Amino acid sequence: MRIVDIEAVESGQTLGKTIFSANGTVLLSAGVQLTVFMISTLKRLGVSTIYIDDPQFRDITPEEVLSDETKRAVINQMSETFEALRSGKDFSSKAIGQTIDQLMDDVMRNSSVMIQLADIRTADNAKFVHAMNVCTVATMLGLEMGLNMLQLKDLSIGALLHDIGKLNAPEVQEGRMHHAWRGFDLLKNKREYSLLIAHVAFQHHEAMDGTGLPRGITGDEIHPYAKIVAVANTFDNLLYPEAGVERSLLPHEACEQLNAMSGTILDHEVLTHFMRIVSIYPNGISVRLSNKKIGVVVGQHRGLPGRPIVRLLDREDENNVQAREIDLAQHTTIFIEAVLS
Repeated sequence: MRIVDIEAVESGQTLGKTIFSANGTVLLSAGVQLTVFMISTLKRLGVSTIYIDDPQFRDITPEEVLSDETKRAVINQMSETFEALRSGKDFSSKAIGQTIDQLMDDVMRNSSVMIQLADIRTADNAKFVHAMNVCTVATMLGLEMGLNMLQLKDLSIGALLHDIGKLNAPEVQEGRMHHAWRGFDLLKNKREYSLLIAHVAFQHHEAMDGTGLPRGITGDEIHPYAKIVAVANTFDNLLYPEAGVERSLLPHEACEQLNAMSGTILDHEVLTHFMRIVSIYPNGISVRLSNKKIGVVVGQHRGLPGRPIVRLLDREDENNVQAREIDLAQHTTIFIEAVLS
């Protein structure tokens, strides 16, 4: 399959990747043949890109850390958590813990998979997919950095709930309540949770140089879990910014932006580990190489995010197309010149 801009999707093409609703149920299943009405509905729901099942790239799938079952469970749990708080009720720490256990099992099982945030977002499910992605990336980062299982679970819960203070409290002008304070207040009163979980919500917008919120603390004053979640949160926000904020970045552009924040906004050590496990050019994305050949990324090398495997289609005539793959880790004089999708 390959990634296609929603504006370029045509009726009759086959959806390559399932799209979930805000409560974790399936909105559109992979394998469905798209109609004009479906495409129009996806646009109305705020979908910008989707995966298309292309016969020439049918064997290519984005590497998944989480199973569809786990994704449904996480999105549904976040929906239930937000609904409980919106209704003035408490949320279930036990249910959150069980969902995190399921997510951690997937991360442990797929620890060699590189980070590719490929799930399709709608306006309704965006905040839940964001929470899921930040949690997944933070958990993978914590594992990469050698955290033990107890530490990893605290980090994962904190990452999943890092924006819980945003509920019913949108960002307001400086000097009034910041959502980090509200998130801290909500979580520090959960007796089942370590106080460190609350500090993830409290500190994930702090900056290494003291320019962050809400307290302007610096360096070692920021807890390591919050530093990890800050990287995961910033990366996902760069890929999928809130409506009206700024344009979304492609993964390689987002990584360049993260590196520009190293040591000032974000922790350098955490970023070093992140760059080892992120896929800068995800499977399914179309690229133009420096030799002017156009192809689709089909494989990755852990630790070499900028040197993926690219499948080229050489058209000999109208009826004969030859596919060949070029491994950029082996062909060091060729590089990716542009991303086309």
